[in-house]
Amino acid sequence: MTSQSRKLLVALGILAFVAFLAWTTVSSQKVECRVCVEFANGRNCATASGTDEKMAAENAQTTACGPLASGMDATIACGNAVPVTRQCRGT
Repeated sequence: MTSQSRKLLVALGILAFVAFLAWTTVSSQKVECRVCVEFANGRNCATASGTDEKMAAENAQTTACGPLASGMDATIACGNAVPVTRQCRGT
């Protein structure tokens, strides 16, 4: 086996591995939610996906709270706030 064909084989193996990782990550995301949160005189919306509705909504709320909350206490409080809107759909 020549050096060039060995390099091609390694490149194809790496590409196949990356494609497999991407596919397994995306295929496990079954639900997508969009959540809007009002906190600390601000409002933000975010969309996230998850394996179920609960997980997708939690991920979206955490993402929406990111720019609104400063510090651990505010982040926890924002995460526990009731969302203004929550829309979920299966993917």
